[in-house]
Amino acid sequence: MKSGFFDKILKRMDRLEPAEVQRYLLRLVQEKGFFEKVFESLQEGVILIDTEGMVTYVNRAACGFFGFDRDLIVGRKLTEGLRGFDWESLSKTGGAVSRDLEVFYPENRYLNFYVTAIDEQEDLGFVMLIRDITQTRKVTEEKIESERISALTMLAAGVAHELGNPLNSLTIHLQLLDRRLRKLKVPEAAKLREMVDVAQGEIKRLDFTIGQFLSAIRPTQPQLQRVQLNELVEEAVKFLSPELKQNKIVVQLDLTSSLPTMPLDANQMKQAIYNLVRNAMQAMMEGGRLTIISTFTDFEVRLTFTDNGKGISNEHLSNLFQPFFTTRKTGTGLGLLIVRRIIREHGGEIELESREGEGTKVNIYLPLVEKKMRYLEAPAVTEVIEAAPMKVEQATLDFIS
Repeated sequence: MKSGFFDKILKRMDRLEPAEVQRYLLRLVQEKGFFEKVFESLQEGVILIDTEGMVTYVNRAACGFFGFDRDLIVGRKLTEGLRGFDWESLSKTGGAVSRDLEVFYPENRYLNFYVTAIDEQEDLGFVMLIRDITQTRKVTEEKIESERISALTMLAAGVAHELGNPLNSLTIHLQLLDRRLRKLKVPEAAKLREMVDVAQGEIKRLDFTIGQFLSAIRPTQPQLQRVQLNELVEEAVKFLSPELKQNKIVVQLDLTSSLPTMPLDANQMKQAIYNLVRNAMQAMMEGGRLTIISTFTDFEVRLTFTDNGKGISNEHLSNLFQPFFTTRKTGTGLGLLIVRRIIREHGGEIELESREGEGTKVNIYLPLVEKKMRYLEAPAVTEVIEAAPMKVEQATLDFIS
């Protein structure tokens, strides 16, 4: 409502009939109701705050973002609803303020808020506008992750080139040295050969690490053929059986016999299975049981690896897919990264559950059919689809319930 309308009413108050006053009041109520409906329909949050920091109005979107009960927050200070929110410093900046924040109640979100005075000439309070930027932030993080992987790929190529040739040269010279030492009949020859063996072992370990690093981040197109996943599991377990027996690991296979064939790159998938079995084996250094189960639905196959090893702490669980993160002294920190890359290139997903001291379960979900992109025909009638709320990971503020 424009201020001119109120000025006209005030000038004519002494000449207005009660019916005219009633008509003007009715118009004011209608205008107020209209603007409230507009604010309620917005997907952005709107909070009006007076000069004392009291909330005078909050719309439905803002209540949803912060978990406000409208009847409880209106008439109270904003800081009572947003504990840790420094309203005093924000209101004294003298201009508009825009910042991001992260909330966890009633749902984890990233929000951006914009605070400005309603009228800089008069003390009418402030308006706070809030936008949900969870999706935008997720897209940004995915872009940063993609750029980081691209940088790692370029680094891997450089590392492989710079280290590969010197390692090959060292290997050849150590082999020549070993041959000469074998011909020597002096007592020191045996000790020198032991040193050469150690050096050769370290070179092999470095070469393996480089190979793992390249496998983890180098993009490769799976060569898909219809194969039986159960057979790949059995082949992998059979190949690793000497190591499993040596480490006193009992493997129990519970593979669904009616599992259909599916489009897979057999070599890549066996590599993923090798890594998961070895991870389980290394988590059960004093022996244990590894159970591998395969099941399927009309749409996907689930392969589950369950061990009763030492498990993983909550502190380490969120970092398992980070390059070079490992809890073992001799680990490369690339095994699970390789597994996830292979599974995702097949259109699947990997899920990991663990409790420290109880064991770890890894679920792999693979589609029964190859996922392809196709164009959809334009719908005849426009449809409105509500997006499900996104989840984010952390929290910075506490809120009233």
